[in-house]
This record gives sequence, C-alpha cells and structure tokens, in this order.
Amino acid sequence: MLRAEEALSALLADPDTPDRGRRVLEQALVFARATFAAVYAPSEDGELLCLADSAGVPRTLYGLRDGYPLAGSSPVADAHHTGRAVWLGPGELADRAEARRTPARDFSLAALPVRRGGDGGCLLAVSECRDGFDTEDRKCLELIADAVAAPAPAVPAEAGELPPGAFSLAMDSGRVDVGDEILELFGLSRDEFDGKVETLLGRTVPEDVPSLMSVVEADHMTIGERELEFRVLQRTGPPKWLRLRGRLLPSGEGVPARLSGTVDDASTLRSDVTDVARVQRLAAALSTAGTVRDVSQAVVAALRRPLQADRIALAELEHDRLVVTVLDPPEPEAWPELWRLEWRTEWPDAPVRAMPTLAAALREGRAQIWPAGTALEPALADVGPGGLAVLPLPAAGRMAGACLIGWDHPHDFGPDERALLTASAGLAGQALMRARAFDAEHELVGTLQRQLLPRRLPKLPGAVAVARYLPATAGLEVGGDWYDVIPLPDNHVALVIGDVQGHSAAAATLMGQMRTALRAYAVEGHPPDVVVSHANRLLVDMETDLFATCAYVDVDMEEGSAWCVRAGHPPPVVRHPDGTTHIAEAEGGPPLGVVAQADYPMSPIRLQRGTLLALTTDGLVESAEADIDQGMAGFADRLAASDPAHLGLVADGLLGNAHRGDDVALLLMRYDGMAVRPRRETWTVWRLPEAVGHARRFTRRALRAWGVTAHTDAVQLVVSELVTNALVHTEGPVRLDLTLINSRLRVAVADTSPRSPVKPTSIGWEATGGRGLLLVEAMSAAWGTVPVSGGKQVWSELTLDR
Repeated sequence: MLRAEEALSALLADPDTPDRGRRVLEQALVFARATFAAVYAPSEDGELLCLADSAGVPRTLYGLRDGYPLAGSSPVADAHHTGRAVWLGPGELADRAEARRTPARDFSLAALPVRRGGDGGCLLAVSECRDGFDTEDRKCLELIADAVAAPAPAVPAEAGELPPGAFSLAMDSGRVDVGDEILELFGLSRDEFDGKVETLLGRTVPEDVPSLMSVVEADHMTIGERELEFRVLQRTGPPKWLRLRGRLLPSGEGVPARLSGTVDDASTLRSDVTDVARVQRLAAALSTAGTVRDVSQAVVAALRRPLQADRIALAELEHDRLVVTVLDPPEPEAWPELWRLEWRTEWPDAPVRAMPTLAAALREGRAQIWPAGTALEPALADVGPGGLAVLPLPAAGRMAGACLIGWDHPHDFGPDERALLTASAGLAGQALMRARAFDAEHELVGTLQRQLLPRRLPKLPGAVAVARYLPATAGLEVGGDWYDVIPLPDNHVALVIGDVQGHSAAAATLMGQMRTALRAYAVEGHPPDVVVSHANRLLVDMETDLFATCAYVDVDMEEGSAWCVRAGHPPPVVRHPDGTTHIAEAEGGPPLGVVAQADYPMSPIRLQRGTLLALTTDGLVESAEADIDQGMAGFADRLAASDPAHLGLVADGLLGNAHRGDDVALLLMRYDGMAVRPRRETWTVWRLPEAVGHARRFTRRALRAWGVTAHTDAVQLVVSELVTNALVHTEGPVRLDLTLINSRLRVAVADTSPRSPVKPTSIGWEATGGRGLLLVEAMSAAWGTVPVSGGKQVWSELTLDR
C-alpha cells in the first residue's frame, strides 16, 4: 500500500510526465494484482461511457466493450450513477445479463467512480486471482481512481509545426500531417510524401494493415486513446516494428475530428514492452508459422527473453503423452535428469501421469504458477527451482499441449506477467492445432510423393546418372515435380523430367500417373514423339484441371546420340568434354493436357565421351528476381564450372542455388560410352515358302562374319523355330534381330501380334506340332517375350564358345 502511494505521488508530482494517464493505470497491474485496467469517460452526447485509456492484456479476453450506455445496467454505469464502487466475483458476473458476452474464464471485476474536476467517469479493473480483489487491492484501486485525470492530447489539434515524432490525421479527408522522424521511419523524404494516409499504409506489412485501418476509421475511434504496434517494410533487411499511440480529438464548430498521436521505433523504446505489444508480436509471428516446430519457436522467442526465463519447453499432447517439440536451451544437460532418461533421439517423450501436478493443470485448463520452494515432483521441480509456470494450450475445446517456463533463481511473478502468460497460451494453442493439422497433411502428401518417385536409379550401360528432388519451403506444400530413368532395349535409355501444375495432393497423384504412363509407353517400344503424344492424349482424356510439362530424351548408348522431345518444359543443358555448355536447341510442343492433337517434334543431340546432360524443372531456373532465360543461362554457367567426375557433388552444387519457392527436380547423366559395343544384324523376313531357309542362311553369314563357328546348328535351330512360329501364328511383317555381346548371342523375332506364345504343358506322341518352344527353351540360356510397338518380340539368348 505504501509503495503504491509513493508511486502515485511521484507521477502526480510531475504533470508533464509522458502518458501520465497510462502510467497511473499501470499501477493497478503492479500493486492491485489486476490483469487489465481502464478508464471510461462520458461521450459528448452524454449517452455512453466510452473507453478513454487502458493498460494490460487485450480487453477482448474478458468480453469488455468499447462503450456502455449510461442508461444501462453494466457495472461501469452502476458505479457512475451511484458514486459507489462495484465489486463482482465470477459467480456474480455469471448471473448478470452481460455475462452472455463473457468468455468461458473465471475472473473478478471492479468498477470505481472517478470524480475529479467535476468530470465523471469510471475506473474498471479485472483480476484472475482466485480470491479476487482483497482488502489491500481495493485500497490501491481507490487510490488509483482518485489519481486518474483526463489524459491530455498527444499533440495539439491546431494547425502548426508538429513535433518530429507526432502526427495529426483529419478524419474527414484522410490528410495527415507528420513529423520528420515519422517520415524517416517510413523511409520517405518530405518531397516524396503527398500528405495522404494511404501512402503510409502502403509502406506497412500487408498483414498489419487491418489493425491500422481500425485506428484510422472513424467508426472505431469513439473508444478514445489507442496503442498498437505494426511493421513497415524496409528497402533492405527485415521489416521494422513501430509503435503508434493516438487519441481522437472530437470535432467542433467548423473543425473536423482529428486523430493525433505519436509513432516511435519500437526497438528504441523502454525494454519493458507493454503486454499488449508482446501479445501482438506473438500473434504476428504465429500467423506466419506453418509447422509445429515454427509455432514452438515463435512462442519461445516471444516469452523467454521478456520474462527473463532460464528455460522453456513446449510439448504437444498426444493422447496421454507429452511429446516435446522445442527445448530452449536445447542441451540435454540444462534439463532434469529424469527427462534425460526419457530422451528419444532429439526430444524427450513422457507420459502425463508421470507428472501429476502437470496433469492437474491440464485438466483445469488454467495457467499455473509456483514460486520458488514449492514442493513439486522432481520432473517439474528441476525445470524451475526459482519458479515455474505451466501454460496449458487450449484449442477447440481440448488441450493441444503445454508450455513449461522455469527460472533458476527466485522469480517475482507480477500481475503483468500473469496476464501475458494467459493471453499467450490461447494464441499458442490455436496456432499449435492448426500447425499439427498442416504437418499431418504435409507428411501424408510428402509420403505419397516419395513413394511415387524412383527409389533408386538403374545402372546404365556406358553412363552414370544421378537425380535430386527438393520440396518447396514456401508454404511447405508438395508439388508435382518428378524424374525417371527408363532402361530400354538395344542399350537405349530414356531420361524423363516433368512438372505438374500446382502444389497439392492432386498434383502429386497426377505426377505418379504421368510417370507411370510415360514409362509404359516407352517400354512398349514407341519412339520419343509417340511416347509424349500418347501421354498428352491420356492427360486430356482424364479431364483434370491440371496440366504438366515434360522433357523426354531417348539416349542411344551405343551410337552416342539422343533424341529430345519437349512439352512446354525447359530444354536440356549439354556440357561438352572441354567444359563448354550450351542449351539444346530442342523445338517444343505445348504442355501435356492442353491440346488433344498436339505435335511434339524430335530434336537430335550428339554426345561425346564425357558429355554431361542436365535436365531440371523451372523451380531451379526461375524466380521472382530473374526470368527463365536468365535462370537457364546461369544454370549453364554453373554447370560449365563444375567437375563432371563427381556427379553427385555437381548435383548438390547446382541445388545450392535453388530459390526454394517451388519444387525442384534435377536429373544429370554423364555419357562415358560403352566399353564393348554389341554387334548387330537385322533381317526382314518375307512371307515366302522359303522364308525360314532364308533366315537360316542370313544367320550363318552373320555368325561367319563375326567369327563364331561353334554352336551354329543350335543357333539355326532356334532361329527356325522362332521364325516359323511368327509366320504361322501371326500376320504382317516379321523381323529377325541378331545381337552379339562378348560370347552371348541374342536372337529376337518381332511380329505385329500382341499375343504371347504359350508353351505346351504336355505333348502326345501323335502330335505333329507344339514342340518348337520346348526346343527353344532347351537350347537357350534364357528366353522370353516383351511387348513392342504394335506387337511383341520373342527372344532367346545363347552362350557361345568363340
């Protein structure tokens, strides 16, 4: 009580104290255990008691209004009419009609009349203490009510020279006079400023504009003095926090209403930032926090330093277990030994039942504070030997988690800290619930995409390939970028990279469908332009709103040549053995799924030994700062400066320049050439009576030219049976292919029938046919059938002694 009298006397002794009315109200937070204090003054028409000044947490936490009718039955009006103080506990508040507007929380309310200089008004105070306002608290509030005076305007309403940090806004025209310091804070010169409030709003962070608009809109300014913090954009670096304090000066005869006040750099103000500003900053940080980890770090940043805490832990509540998401400090040695026993990789995980005090706080759903020396279970006592605060984090009618704040040395918990903790808990709980849902969806979509991408790349004959994929960091959504490497017959390899429009589960699903379709068409043996055309028609027929871009390169490993087809996708970049690079001049068609009858021309690419072929998506070469042409040129320059001997390091280095606003897929292939090139011969079988004999003679000539003399009869027998089956059971052209690699000979017969031959299970002595495939199987080291474009290919491999 004596300390309160001394503090008030010091404030009243100096009438020029800045924000004297606000400083007087803050004494209610310090000495009367209040979490919110305000002064209500009569309006000009005498019909309302309007909020003139306030201190503490936001009034909306308690359902308090900006104004109350003088003719009503509110505690404010009752105190004003009767001239006596009104003291209401939680039960009495619940019985009043106004309680229907009150949130579901317990608090006590005090309303005391203010009679000073003949001006009526009311002091309103709120406390969350269980015993409400005790005798000492009430005496302090009475002293504060006597000390409350009408707050002076921040700047004069008359026209004239404004102080450097002051402003005056005409509410009817939107014209604003500002001091030079304010213009400097907004990054404007006096010549650049046109006197319009819209110009200043245009320099603020977009998320903060609505709160500023609530200050400059006349409909909201009947509530008297206002204070808030907002951010302004800087030419370089992060936004700057500013604090606005203003008061509406009513209109008079021929004089419009004006909003006058000051704007200061919040970083240079006194360190004990108001609770309203702290809560506002936390809300701004949580609005951009996407993941549970982001939410946890925002809460730690908003609370630990202002509260001068030694440690903070934030944990999610999953069923009956607490899963800690952030520890600050992160070192295990800074936390109780019992926690270290429950350590799970990075963070501890413990059942709630192991900490009964914490479980009780979660059930009650209210912030709990235990000063130094309180007997607690070891798992909690060692968190805060000098004081411990536990904040249950409520959201949607349940507890999303808990925040533990501990001090090593005895800590004096003031009413402002209690109010800050209560307000922060509600914001953090809602943000944590949103982030948990976002994390679950992101993990689901991410798992889907990882399952749809290749787990590993195949080993290539005469080449090495590596691939990388990075999801976007903006929004943490998963897109539709993909890559694939498809081994094809005759030592061909298809390199595919693509990008489905959008970032969603639908984009990831469509990506998987397009990758599967391209692989299927390629394995069937179609040329590159046909593969891409088929995929385009398939996507059009799917009737989806999404489209896809794609680059498809068919590489002939034997000849060192390639054919490229583009569907609205960036072209490949070729790095030559001498280190020079160029962007392949590959003519392209429209994206897949846009035009049903689109043409996709093929463009040739020559490959020498040591040539590096790079395919990427636009996330790596396009950004807000540079268009795709500039990005491709920079990508080619970085590729030229790389060392192709270490392909994995090349890929990692290229990704180091990713802007990460979009997904990125990267596919690199270094062509080394085949150490042993196969020897091939092809024969078109004409449907003549002597066709099988011609096929055998062709086989003998090829084997003689290759220097193969052993097993000639066995090879001719296999050729006879396969060619005979194709001529007898199919129609159309038949082709015989012979391929020799070292001592392994491959005989392949292609026809136009998609039906695979069936090996008989049993053959009687009287049967005149059906033994051909049995003979082929007996003579071959391996045999089988594969589909090719428009038909199939039956093949047999034999091991020869040369």
